[in-house]
Amino acid sequence: MDSVIYGLSHFGAQSFQDSCRRNFMELTGAQALMRSLEMSGVEVMFGLPGGAILPVYDPVLDSPIRHVLVRHEQGAGHMAQGYAHVTGKPGVAMVTSGPAATNIVTPLCDAFMDSIPLVVVTGQVAMSAIGSDAFQECDTTGITMAVTKHNYLVTEAADIPRIVAEAFHIATTGRPGPVLIDLPKDVSNEMMSWYWPDSVDLPGYRPRSEVDPAAIAEAAALIRTAQRPVIYAGGGLLKARAAEALRELAEMCDIHVVTTLMARGVFPDRHRLCLGMPGMHGNYSAVTAMQQADLLINLGARFDDRVTGNPAHFAPGAKVIHVDIDPAEHGKVRVPEVAIAGDARVAVEALIAALRPADGTDATDAMADRSAWKSTISGWQEQFPLSYDQPSSGHPLKPQYVVEQLRDNTPDDTIVVSGVGQHQMWASQFWKFDHPYTWVNSGGLGTMGFAVPAAIGAKVGRPDRTVWAIDGDGCFQMTAQELISASAENIPVKVAILNNAYLGMVRQWQELFYSERYSQVYLSADHPNYVGWAEAMGCAGIRVESASEVVPAITKANSINDRPVVIDFRVDTEEKVYPMVPAGGSNDDIILGPEGDAEAALKGSAPS
Repeated sequence: MDSVIYGLSHFGAQSFQDSCRRNFMELTGAQALMRSLEMSGVEVMFGLPGGAILPVYDPVLDSPIRHVLVRHEQGAGHMAQGYAHVTGKPGVAMVTSGPAATNIVTPLCDAFMDSIPLVVVTGQVAMSAIGSDAFQECDTTGITMAVTKHNYLVTEAADIPRIVAEAFHIATTGRPGPVLIDLPKDVSNEMMSWYWPDSVDLPGYRPRSEVDPAAIAEAAALIRTAQRPVIYAGGGLLKARAAEALRELAEMCDIHVVTTLMARGVFPDRHRLCLGMPGMHGNYSAVTAMQQADLLINLGARFDDRVTGNPAHFAPGAKVIHVDIDPAEHGKVRVPEVAIAGDARVAVEALIAALRPADGTDATDAMADRSAWKSTISGWQEQFPLSYDQPSSGHPLKPQYVVEQLRDNTPDDTIVVSGVGQHQMWASQFWKFDHPYTWVNSGGLGTMGFAVPAAIGAKVGRPDRTVWAIDGDGCFQMTAQELISASAENIPVKVAILNNAYLGMVRQWQELFYSERYSQVYLSADHPNYVGWAEAMGCAGIRVESASEVVPAITKANSINDRPVVIDFRVDTEEKVYPMVPAGGSNDDIILGPEGDAEAALKGSAPS
């Protein structure tokens, strides 16, 4: 989406711009900022006022933009991320200077790692005070330079419309990402003559969307001759709105698809060609198919270490086609035989055109015989499914059972938001994602505390959808205060806490790699009282201790839509996530269950 064009058309901006230019409307910098956000198509923003940003909060009262007041600036950033994930529109957050700016660094870094379009406005002390260690001053642009796609320090009010237009353009084009605008207080109060730029002129910024036809032809030739191909689908496909094109390519060529943690839902889990999630805790079929493939068709993924394991031993017999809009990703981890720089949807559509026979015959007729490969994959799927054992007594309650019951007792297009840790892996493994943009999580940075605020942002973006956050007790305690925001703003999200009284993933590592020396991972089975805490925040609170209570609790939660709901699922404290590839090891060393724990301890090392 070109945000500048979107804003102009959405608000009928041309006639407004002409009027403003004729009338030479005088605005403060703060008013110009709000007007610029409106012109950029912003409908909602998340934020918390403070001294340096206070001039901007006055015109917020006169703006049609909805403002969601958060309880912590980190929450504002994660809400903006959740909103962006499910809508495709840039998320917008606004906070003040100093500690507020540093509090939003984590969401900026998270969005940078996961290529999420954000525009964040921070207040700054007056220009004359910059560098004097003034109250609530920090070098925001310096601090955020490494975790933003671009950032600005505004020095003149007259620059504000241009900078905002550029910020939205940069955030939403090419490889999406966060852009920060740091606005000094005196610049907010300075007067300027309103205008809105006709276009964005950034000579050094030329994102590439079109693809090289020669590279497409070379890739198509590799696909035709491959006997063991796998499509390695990454989050870039979702950013490119390429789910339909991916499905057409996979079905036309009859090639199996793995979907990374960031790409869950881009290809239907229930499709016959879907292998599910690869990586450290991926399905055996997905991990092993990639490992034994002779061709990996990487579409918008970055060869993350959690997928490759030890890169020296990853897919040793595979040639690689790598499609990515960011050419810096080509060769960063794995050198491809064919590198295609450009928009993933454009690339996939070009591959479809190149592989589709002109005479209308079946495309697979012109490809290598893959019957043995398909038979092998089918055997893996039958022999090594995901499994767990829920005792008939209902105790202990298994977290996987909770996820399955949530999946089976919610609408098919429910949006699922997770925190980070064991519950994140169980959610990705046991949910069936058949629709794009229904899975929201922190992939690259792995930010604990992401789920609650991101779920709120997702619900704001898609109020027509049921939104469930699947969280851990450790994650929940980091950002649960944002449920107060949800209660106050009438945002009825639902939260399932898989409460095992531990920092579960860390406990799992300590059990396997530190001889069961459980250092500082026990969180308490008794404190806090999550039901009481939920009710104190204006939510409905429910506690579940047995398998027989799971479905009734979910049914009750789904029936409550006038406030948020929190369910405290008291799950097995000792359950571990399987399959598991020991950190630093080869994907060939995949451990399927607890019977392989001793082997994992020998082969692995403490995960980083």
